[in-house]
Amino acid sequence: MLQVPFIRENKAVVIERLTKRNIDAAKMIDDVIALDEKRRSVQTELDNTLAESNSISKEIGNLFKSGKVEEANALKAKTGELKEASKNLTEQLNSAAERLQELLYQIPNVPHESVPDGNSEDDNEEVFRAGDIPTLHEGALPHWELAKQYDIIDFELGNKITGAGFPVYKGKGAKLQRALIAYFLDKNTEAGYEEYQLPLLVNEASGIGTGQLPDKEGQMYHVTEDNLYLIPTAEVPGTNIFRNTVLNEADLPIGITGYTPCFRREAGSYGAHVRGLNRLHQFDKVEIIRVEHPNNSYNALDGMVNHVKGILEELKLPYRILRLCAGDTSFASALTYDFEVFSTAQDRWLEVSSVSNFETFQANRLKLRFKNTNGKNELAHTLNGSALALPRILAGILENYQTEHGIQIPKVLQKYTGFDIIE
Repeated sequence: MLQVPFIRENKAVVIERLTKRNIDAAKMIDDVIALDEKRRSVQTELDNTLAESNSISKEIGNLFKSGKVEEANALKAKTGELKEASKNLTEQLNSAAERLQELLYQIPNVPHESVPDGNSEDDNEEVFRAGDIPTLHEGALPHWELAKQYDIIDFELGNKITGAGFPVYKGKGAKLQRALIAYFLDKNTEAGYEEYQLPLLVNEASGIGTGQLPDKEGQMYHVTEDNLYLIPTAEVPGTNIFRNTVLNEADLPIGITGYTPCFRREAGSYGAHVRGLNRLHQFDKVEIIRVEHPNNSYNALDGMVNHVKGILEELKLPYRILRLCAGDTSFASALTYDFEVFSTAQDRWLEVSSVSNFETFQANRLKLRFKNTNGKNELAHTLNGSALALPRILAGILENYQTEHGIQIPKVLQKYTGFDIIE
């Protein structure tokens, strides 16, 4: 959530950057400032009314002590009027504050100055590419056919048990999935991230804290009776560890990692591009989360990008990095880099990670602060990234490592799987 003082002091820049997201930013920002003016005006009037009431109350007390009962009683009528006025002003103040909060919740984060213009994924900017695209044998198959041929993932069984988008991993498919999770966690902890095992359900305050609510409630599974939400990513419970927290500057930076299943309704998704593992309602992901000093968050973002690059290079998968355009950057992010692995059998790029800096946007919602060297509380910066999301990584391995005799296992994973080929 944007801070009102920041909006007031940087109105022109905020409108310019938000307009890149293809929204009517000028009206939203003007409404915020107008509501804030209203709130300030009412607050001033309320403060003056309360001050006058307190002053008269003291005067009444002094009059009673002096035996001037008639004068004291005459003033008591005035205090009654002031109390009623205070009540009305308090209601106006609360109403203005609530409307202001609701409006601020609707405004996305301001894109970083490096974010390119654009409306959709077609306008994203490729900033890096590495790895050799393999030449597959004649008759190479996409992963959903490989999964059936080698009996390692059963999409139909998942459909029977739950519905489309809930696959069942079997045999060496399940072991490969487990191997990837263990490998990602080991890489992350070696890089200094502390491992957490996190809840899969979160309350409404947690969803609001990281920006999933009220923006993405249609994409989240909602347990209505308990008003809890299944997590769309470990970012939500992981970042909310620090909600309503004041850290010491010496505590920064903080890095955590965690594996969780993730649940997304993905309403309206259909077509060949979502076939097999390309888009699921339940999938596994290993996340990295950082809490950083504002002065260091973009250095930290570069470090996270390099960390994910290192993992993909060890897996020897061809990949590229995109800087997302303003129209494709998520609601809460200031700058996002997407990693995509090339699926040779499908002849297309598959997103496997997003690494983002949210600056103070989430921290303001979370009330996540640190005490700086001057002893003042300051909002921290939050960042997160997938390291990595499993479905499309698994799809890329199955497709790019297939041979006529079986599916090879990347060398770096063999100590985790205990086998080097799926035959």
